[in-house]
Amino acid sequence: MTTPETRSGTGAPAELFFEDLFPGLTVDLGTVTVDGDEMLAFARRFDPQWYHVDSALAGASRHGGVIASGFYTVSLFMRAYVDHLLSRAAADASPGLEELRWLAPVRAGDRLAVRVDVMGARPSTARPGLGTVSLTGTMLRLGPDNRPEQEVMRTRFRGWFALRPTEPAAKGSPAEASRPGPSENGQPEGGTAESSRPETGPSEHGSVQTSQPAGGPAQAGRFEGVPAPRPDSDRPGTKTPH
Repeated sequence: MTTPETRSGTGAPAELFFEDLFPGLTVDLGTVTVDGDEMLAFARRFDPQWYHVDSALAGASRHGGVIASGFYTVSLFMRAYVDHLLSRAAADASPGLEELRWLAPVRAGDRLAVRVDVMGARPSTARPGLGTVSLTGTMLRLGPDNRPEQEVMRTRFRGWFALRPTEPAAKGSPAEASRPGPSENGQPEGGTAESSRPETGPSEHGSVQTSQPAGGPAQAGRFEGVPAPRPDSDRPGTKTPH
């Protein structure tokens, strides 16, 4: 039976776990286009400051027109994060964010490339069975040539993700049969068995590379089909998610 800890953020069976989100991994979250009507409706409901809702006043100001509420922009980021990562990962709640910066105005019609970078990961001491992943999210405006023009938003936050479930060895299986039995003093024969870590590799769908070279630092990884990260000034755009 699937437990809540092994479901994705949208309730589907999870295919990505804490172990798959290692430092150096970049996840492309696609491209979003700012819908002007939605942008204004959000501002009228949640952030009705004049430069978000009044086209006449905003047009006569230094803003040169209506600009999006920053909270609308971060909402676009959140939707892309859910659609492209949390919908697949065994995500739990988030303990919070450390930074949220709005670096440039966002306007109706802007095309924003979205991504997250894994900065750190460690098992949680407060929540057994979960790991804490530190992430940086960015949104970059794309120009007519589909190349990044300017970073418009950056955020640093943490998320909890379930550790990959371990399957107990079935009785009578090769692992069970090869397990040393107790000696007369109650200790396993042959001394204490060395702890072993199963070799990791691509998931069944080949979507995430999690293996790391022995004896070396974790290598930057990516989802299959996503270009390796480039400097922001040289990062091409991505296909708009549906």
